[in-house]
Amino acid sequence: MSHPVSYRVVGNVGVVTIDNPPVNAFSLAVRKGLNDTISDAIADDSGIILIACAGRTFVAGADISEFGKPPEDPWLPEVLDNIENSPKPVVTAVHGTALGGGFELVLASHYRCALASAKVGLPEVHLGLLPGAGGTQRTPRLAGVEAALELMTSGRPIPAGKAQAAGLIDEVFDDDLEGNALRWCEQLLADGKGPVKVSEKAVPQVDAAVFDGARQLLAKRARGQLAPFRIVDCVEAATRLPYPQGAEFEREQFAECMASPQSAAMRHLFFAERQAAKVRDLPKDTSLRNIRSVAVIGAGTMGGGIAMSCANVGIPVKLLEVDAAALERGFGVIEGNYAKTVKKGRLSQEEAAARRGRIEGTTDYADLADADLVIEAVFEDPELKKTIFRKLDEVCKPGAILATNTSYQDVDAIAGVTNRPGDCLGLHFFSPANVMKLLEVVRGAKTDDDVLATAIRFAKTIRKVPAVARVCYGFIGNRMFNPYIREAQKLLIEGALPETVDAALYEFGMAMGPIAVSDLAGLDVGYKARMALPEEVRGDDTPFKVADALVEAGRLGQKSGAGFYTYDPETRRASPDPEVVTLIEKTSAELGVERRDIGAEEMVERCVFALVNEGLKILDEGIAQRPGDIDIVYLYGYGFAVHRGGPMFYADQVGLDHVLARVREFHERFGSDAPA
Repeated sequence: MSHPVSYRVVGNVGVVTIDNPPVNAFSLAVRKGLNDTISDAIADDSGIILIACAGRTFVAGADISEFGKPPEDPWLPEVLDNIENSPKPVVTAVHGTALGGGFELVLASHYRCALASAKVGLPEVHLGLLPGAGGTQRTPRLAGVEAALELMTSGRPIPAGKAQAAGLIDEVFDDDLEGNALRWCEQLLADGKGPVKVSEKAVPQVDAAVFDGARQLLAKRARGQLAPFRIVDCVEAATRLPYPQGAEFEREQFAECMASPQSAAMRHLFFAERQAAKVRDLPKDTSLRNIRSVAVIGAGTMGGGIAMSCANVGIPVKLLEVDAAALERGFGVIEGNYAKTVKKGRLSQEEAAARRGRIEGTTDYADLADADLVIEAVFEDPELKKTIFRKLDEVCKPGAILATNTSYQDVDAIAGVTNRPGDCLGLHFFSPANVMKLLEVVRGAKTDDDVLATAIRFAKTIRKVPAVARVCYGFIGNRMFNPYIREAQKLLIEGALPETVDAALYEFGMAMGPIAVSDLAGLDVGYKARMALPEEVRGDDTPFKVADALVEAGRLGQKSGAGFYTYDPETRRASPDPEVVTLIEKTSAELGVERRDIGAEEMVERCVFALVNEGLKILDEGIAQRPGDIDIVYLYGYGFAVHRGGPMFYADQVGLDHVLARVREFHERFGSDAPA
């Protein structure tokens, strides 16, 4: 294997090239090679040093295979300090992406250039970390405090042009990066330009209110997370301390973050997301079917969102409804969604029109004959879904993939009404489908390998995170969600109130509390789903007596203006309702339950451990392939706290022995279904 760092001299320019496929990650070999090569370049007759990368990208970050291992010399801060202290000017030339340590290399150089198509960023916050090789100290010296805070606390890469405007890049070229970079190096020499150390620049001073404001924003945007606040601390330190002391403070904060359970959780999710798309028994050489066109049946909220997800990436869509009026309503929602995105400045009017133009309406199944993939997205009526699949079996071309977007139903039973069950599977989107990243890919008993592989690729094409599940009621996410909600409902009957249950789970880190989620989804949705089940599957409805009484009183949640909470018609702001408290207390009395004070810790453990317990059953039954798949489902589909790592990782962190003991205790005290 060739060395990942090479060196050559072109005219007066010593060219250092990093070549460590596929993304030139900063491995130990790269760090050693770069350190040694820079030393050689300093000692030769060249007048200036240019650092570039081979392949499709600049250094795109750390070597993930080294995550969690003790650092080995030379560590990155040392390498970058050596580069910055070079007596010869050092230039970096960026193409593709320069991320994390790769961008810290750029910041440590004396001059910086990039292709216009390049992007740069410091995304360490997504791993529960902060830039640890001078990034928090050099970035504000170049871009100022506020731009530095946004770049690092958001973790979002920015294009080269924006980086240049912020002072992070000096020159941007449209093409021929190497040629232009070499000419620029020669010009710098001709102009007598020497090393310009970023570490010696002063940080533009700002009012202390800037840091207070950043922390207040992060309290909402990154609730419960450690790393974003440590980034603010480091940038604030850069305004008060000389670079060496600021860099030392940064390394202390980096070490604290690296050792934290939060970073372990977020690094777990990083790997779990990459594993989730891999199916253990699916051969790597499985062929793929082409998906050039998609048809969606049902133009409601879900069907419209699915159609938008396809149109947004350039796939033409046929959207089918029962009549023209239903189509018109569906297109009205789609157009409204695009208009909102344009208004927010996230999409141009022209691009929105182009995307809308890729969606064609129809009321005739015959128009779906040429579709490569058909996704049924009607409401949860198994007989209606079977009727639709019988029609699709008649009209769709051989080799077309037929998918049902069901949250609960038996995918095998739906596929079984066709003469092509191997072409069928479930694609469970989450609402709103044009926004939510998760896609549960439900593998039926007879789903062909190439259909499964194609569905996984399709998920990635439309920018979703796929997680593969086998068939059972509710698959991974909703099967686990049922005991979670059940436990929350039991807590109400035992003594809690909706706002106290929600507050406990929100403080734990969930995006919303379980009672608020029920109102958002619609209390009638769960009610109808349970009523449709056979009694032996449904179990005891006692825990849902309050929710069912609300449904029967017409309080369906946000959509009706009242559920467990009442909602302001303009702002949708939730308010506790004394009538609901009365109903809860009455239900407790009817069931002979003496209400008691319940602490937040018990609420969290009962709800979260109910998730964990069901997740372990799902693993045992082979519904999910691995614990990380479950964590990805709950991160992207249900708002589980990212810094907790998902329910299964969280259970490992608190200890499975503790979880088991508490589950047994709860079972003994409260039973599996009864509220007391």
